[in-house]
Amino acid sequence: MSGNLWREVWILLGITLASLMLAEITGYPFLIAALGFGLYIASNLRNLVQLNRWLVSKREDVPDAGGLWGEVLDRIRALMKDTERREDRLTEMLTRFQSASSATPDAMLIVSPHNEIEWANVASERLFGITTPRDAGQRLINLVRDPAFNAYLERGEYSEALEMTSSAQPQRSLSVRIIPFGSLQKLVIAHDTTHLAHLETMRSNFVANISHELRTPLTVLTGFLETLKDMDKPAGADLKKHFQTMHDQAQRMARLVEDLLTLSKLETTPATRHEGAVDVPAMLAALKEMGELVSGARHHHISLIADANLRLTGNEEELRSAFSNLVNNAVRYTPAGGSIRLTWQLVGENPVFAVADSGDGIAPQHIPHLTERFYRIDTARSRDTGGTGLGLSIVKHILLRHDARLTIESELGQGSVFSCVFPATHALYGAPAAARTSP
Repeated sequence: MSGNLWREVWILLGITLASLMLAEITGYPFLIAALGFGLYIASNLRNLVQLNRWLVSKREDVPDAGGLWGEVLDRIRALMKDTERREDRLTEMLTRFQSASSATPDAMLIVSPHNEIEWANVASERLFGITTPRDAGQRLINLVRDPAFNAYLERGEYSEALEMTSSAQPQRSLSVRIIPFGSLQKLVIAHDTTHLAHLETMRSNFVANISHELRTPLTVLTGFLETLKDMDKPAGADLKKHFQTMHDQAQRMARLVEDLLTLSKLETTPATRHEGAVDVPAMLAALKEMGELVSGARHHHISLIADANLRLTGNEEELRSAFSNLVNNAVRYTPAGGSIRLTWQLVGENPVFAVADSGDGIAPQHIPHLTERFYRIDTARSRDTGGTGLGLSIVKHILLRHDARLTIESELGQGSVFSCVFPATHALYGAPAAARTSP
């Protein structure tokens, strides 16, 4: 117990004793006690009034009071000073945050659990046409009228960013990411990707244009080299060997150009779905024969197991390109005398085309990168086999256009399995029209 509190106790005891003594003298004990305690209460009321005035006026000086009241007032003043310092720090932090958010080119919005706008920075007006406090309390979906954005906002799964056009400036491209925080609130961040989109368009156009420009001289060069290497009387055995080398390299360049053109077309044109069914078993039978021709003297054992009644909706040309790339890769990287198995069947409800080989296998660290452009595990080996480094990238893009995915399973020394997994909605099950028996 503090000294000031003991002081107040002694004051009360003193008032009580003084009242008893005066009561013996005057004969009015209750009146004397009431006067004593009334004076004590009045003194405390005075201090209480002073405290109230001090709290209302927020003066710096402490009211003049002694004893326990003075101690209480000092503690209140210390607490108020500490609160003021905290408020100053918070105000400073808020000012810095507002300055930083105003300086950033990215739009930033804070929305409530009901997707109502609570705060927006300066860039939000430029990219979304939203400002606060004007639009505070408005639902975000009422101001950003983009079905894809609204679906993204309501979905609740924000692991991937949304690519969209600006609602305020349709010529601008945005990458939008939502970060949940606090009590079901969301931070919406939109980054202007117009420049990146422009650069990507320029890159795609450059690849397409340069590929077209290279195709003609390569065709001419290849033709002349074929003529020279097949001459009955070449200038010499060494020269003929050189012609053969140049011819092989020209063909490799031509394949690279064709792959670049294919990839550019896949990236720059919208996906088209044919209403008709793709006869995958017939396509794979032709690809099996092609693989045997490519294998030639290496004598690979190529087998095909296909469900004759299982067909697929999609773009036949694109699917043939994807499947042939997988078959060619298997032939290219499987040692002579090895086995290659092609399968086409339902796995669960999903149509799956798989290519399994008995090659050397692939180390785990390489598998995630195999669909990257020009990624090679063994550069020298890839060049020796005539690979361009674009085949699996082409496969990935074609499968994405068909809502499908590529899975890769491999173990060193045990071979690899490349599987194209299509959604069940793309499956058509039933005998082809040509194979049906007439009633």
